[in-house]
Amino acid sequence: MQHVVLIIHLVLASALVILVLLQRSEGAGLAGPSSSGMMPVRGSGNILTRATSIIAGGFMLTSIVLAILAGHQGPRQSLAESIASEQQQTQEAPAPAPVAPPAEESPAPPVSQ
Repeated sequence: MQHVVLIIHLVLASALVILVLLQRSEGAGLAGPSSSGMMPVRGSGNILTRATSIIAGGFMLTSIVLAILAGHQGPRQSLAESIASEQQQTQEAPAPAPVAPPAEESPAPPVSQ
């Protein structure tokens, strides 16, 4: 469930970035006011601004759902605690038996030709 919501969240984030970049600048940002004046026309809401607000609402909704899903997961454990527990598990595992050195044998007789 969490993976599905996360994928939807990423798609909405990408769509939101694209829609914001496609919109016409109305000024009053870092670049200052545009030549059309300080106040934009009230009825200038076109399809891009409406789509942006719908996508932004979906993005906020998936953010809240992901936060709720993250809160319902199992017991929380810090990174240091998880590393310590892994080290304890590896220390408790039995060590492999040492390999015996090869028995000393007399050298093989020379091969005559």
